[in-house]
Amino acid sequence: MRDTVYFLVFDGFADWQAALALCEIRRPGDWQVQTVGLSVEPSTTAPVTSMGGLKVQPDLSLAELDFRRAALLIVPGGHLWQRGEGAPAVAAIRQMHASGAPVAGIDSGVLALARAGLLDHCRHTGNWSGQIAAQVPDYAGAEQYDSEVLAVSDGGVISASHLGSVEFAREVIRTLDLYSHSDREHWYRLFKHAQLPPWCVGEAMAA
Repeated sequence: MRDTVYFLVFDGFADWQAALALCEIRRPGDWQVQTVGLSVEPSTTAPVTSMGGLKVQPDLSLAELDFRRAALLIVPGGHLWQRGEGAPAVAAIRQMHASGAPVAGIDSGVLALARAGLLDHCRHTGNWSGQIAAQVPDYAGAEQYDSEVLAVSDGGVISASHLGSVEFAREVIRTLDLYSHSDREHWYRLFKHAQLPPWCVGEAMAA
C-alpha cells in the first residue's frame, strides 16, 4: 500500500519550497509524511538545519526507505546539489522511480533528478535553460526542457523552478489525486492569484 510521502532533508535544504505541497498532502489525513536524512546507515539520522534555520530530526535514513509504501519522494533545493554532492540520495531517487513511485524536485533538487537520469526522456523544467547541462555532464534531456512553465509533471517526474512553489504544489496535488479537478483549480487560483472560490465570494457578498 503506497501511503507514505518521503521528503529529503539535509543541512541547508530550502524549507519553504515544498511547504504548500506538504500542507495539502497532510490535510486529508490519508497520507503520512516522513523526513529522510542522507545517511546510508540505518538509525544514524543526525539533526539537520534548513536554509531558514529550522532544526529537523529526520524520521529515517536512506537505508530505511520503504519503496513499497512510497507514494511520492520530494527533493527540495539546496546548495548540496549545486556542489555535486548527495550521490547516495541520487541513487535512492533512481531506485524510488524504478520502483513505480513518482519523484518530485524543485529548484536545485532538479539537478538530483537529472543526475539520477530521470530527465533524459520526459518533459521537465528547472531554474533556467542551460543550468542542468552546465552542472550535470551526463544530462541528455535538453530537448525535453520546457522554459515556458514553472512546474511540470511527466513520466512519473515532477520538476519545478525555484519560482514555482505554487505550481509545484499543484502538480503534487494532481499526482496524488487530491481533491476534485475543479477544487484543484480553485486552490491554484486562490494561492497564486488571491482569487476566492465562487462560494466564498457569495458568502462575502451576503455578509
